[in-house]
Amino acid sequence: MEAIDVSPEMLTLVGTGVLGEHRWPPSPVAFEIDFGNPIRFRFHHSAKRAALETRCNDVRVVLIVDRAACDRLLGSELDLGDGDTFFLPTELRAIALAIRECGLPEAAATPYRLAKSIELLCEILSAKREDRLTASTGPASLSQLDIHRIAAARQIIDEQWTEKLTLDRIARRCGLNRSKLSRGFRQIYRCTVSEALVERRLAEARRQLIATDLPVSLIGYRSGYLNNASFTRAFGRRFGQSPTDFRACAVAA
Repeated sequence: MEAIDVSPEMLTLVGTGVLGEHRWPPSPVAFEIDFGNPIRFRFHHSAKRAALETRCNDVRVVLIVDRAACDRLLGSELDLGDGDTFFLPTELRAIALAIRECGLPEAAATPYRLAKSIELLCEILSAKREDRLTASTGPASLSQLDIHRIAAARQIIDEQWTEKLTLDRIARRCGLNRSKLSRGFRQIYRCTVSEALVERRLAEARRQLIATDLPVSLIGYRSGYLNNASFTRAFGRRFGQSPTDFRACAVAA
C-alpha cells in the first residue's frame, strides 16, 4: 500500500496489498475504510499488522493514529470498541474518495492526501463526538441484507437529493417494500426518510448560502422548495434564522 507520513502521530495507507514497512505512531489505533456499497469503516482498538492485512486484496484507506492524538482531538477518551463498524457519513465519503482517487502529480498528491487525511480523521472524530455515526449492524428484527439496503437508501438520499425522490421510488431502488424501509430507516437513523431528505436539502442550501452569491430564492428552488416563503420557513425551523439573516451573519463573521 502507498504510505503518506502525515506526522509522528499519524500514518495513512492507500490502495491494495500488504501494509509494507513504515514507521507507525506509538500506541496506534486504526480506522480502516473499505469502499464497498455502502462505504464503511472499521475501528481497530489496538492496530496490528495481521488484522489489517486480512483484506489486503481490497482497495482501502487506513488511518493509523496515536491513541493520545485521537483523545486530544476528540476532547475525551475514544471509546470505540475493537471491530466496531460504521457506515461512513455522506460528507466523509467524499473525503475518503478524494484520498483514494487523487490523480495529481506526485509532488502535489502527497500534501493533498496529507491534508485530506487530517480532515478525514477530524471529521470521523467530530461525527463520533456528535453521535452521528451509524453502526453497520442494526436491530435483531433486520437482517444484514436489509441493513445494507437501508444504507443504500440513505446513500440515494445523500447523493441524489436534487431528484424528485419519493418513499416508493427509494424503496424500489434499494429493493425493499415501503413499510420495511420506513420502519428500518427510523430504527437505524432515528428519523424518517422524508426528514433525512429535508435535512440533506437544507444542509446543501446552508452550504450554498455561505459559499456562493446565488439569490436566496434560487437556492431555495434548487433545494426543492417551490416558493421562497416555504424555503424560509423550513430553513428557519432547522437553523433558527431566515436564509437571508444566516447569510448576513456568515458574511459578517
